[in-house]
Amino acid sequence: MAVKIHEKYIKRCIEIAKNGLGTTAPNPMVGCVIVHNELIIGEGYTSPYGGNHAEINALNSVVNKSLLMESILYVTLEPCSHYGKTPPCANAILENKIPKVVVGTTDTHSKVAGNGIKKLRSSGCEVIVGVLENECKEHHKRFFTYHNKQRPYIILKWAETADGFIAPKTRSDAKPVWITNEISRQIVHKWRSEEQAILVGTSTITEDNPRLTVRNWKGRNPVRVVMDKQMKLLKKYYIFDETAETIVISSMDKVVDAKHEARGWNQSLESPKINAVYSDKWKFNFIDWSANHRIADQIGKVLYERHINSVIIEGGRQTLQTFIDENLWDEARVFNGNSIFNDGVKAPKFIGKLISVEKILDDTLKIFLND
Repeated sequence: MAVKIHEKYIKRCIEIAKNGLGTTAPNPMVGCVIVHNELIIGEGYTSPYGGNHAEINALNSVVNKSLLMESILYVTLEPCSHYGKTPPCANAILENKIPKVVVGTTDTHSKVAGNGIKKLRSSGCEVIVGVLENECKEHHKRFFTYHNKQRPYIILKWAETADGFIAPKTRSDAKPVWITNEISRQIVHKWRSEEQAILVGTSTITEDNPRLTVRNWKGRNPVRVVMDKQMKLLKKYYIFDETAETIVISSMDKVVDAKHEARGWNQSLESPKINAVYSDKWKFNFIDWSANHRIADQIGKVLYERHINSVIIEGGRQTLQTFIDENLWDEARVFNGNSIFNDGVKAPKFIGKLISVEKILDDTLKIFLND
């Protein structure tokens, strides 16, 4: 019976933790519930990065602090035991004399890695670990992928027609050609607000000139990442406006030649930033684009070094297929529309485990995991 009660409150922790999606990274989005005699007296989730952790917010929400000495604290992830932007949560739990803590899953981050649990137990606090562990690991998939694999959690996303194309063969203007309905497109904006970065290739920029920002949903803009091997892009494209940070990944690591000066890049690309007269939001990174070098893997390392723990790959077929061919993806979100192109750019080829199918008016959304 006690196990079921514990599961009930950990489920609630996961539920409220999702309120932090898109704002806490690179910190994990943790949920915490404090229970006294099977009654919730406090709840909290992780504040936007730099703010309080979930445990502190939950403790602060308790009106009658004297009840804490007789309460159980539930949390999705092991309480931290080190000083970062905020003091250790384990210290706060002990200071409030909470006698029992139930943890969904341990924190594999090297700065914690069991030390939070050890600290609590060594001070006499009873700690139960592993309640709804798989569910908590799934919830913290971005955080665990970032620290355990040293790369972001990678989400592939595209829309394809009923006959299997993601773009027409030709187009007259540099703007998107819609395959899905407005509701599906709004969902994509919601997803953008939930992840730290969004990545496309050069062709997507020149053909669609997308903004890659959050417009049909309330939330923070992701970092925009563009693969521009030969520095072909002009400053006129939306990705170089001031609405969000942009990272350009190129193979060119030498002084800009006359051709690139004409495009406005008049500074050595060995600098991590383009000339400040243009923008401090354009950052350049360089990878080896030669044969036999894993492009997607190098990009994953660049994003890891920039503390990005999740990215949506929303590029064209070549960009998507690059990540698929290197088996460097975690999740694929594929929209199927009713449009017919008859000819055009074929959808990527991949093998994944189908975990959900959802109708969105006349569209179908399928979610796959890399199994």
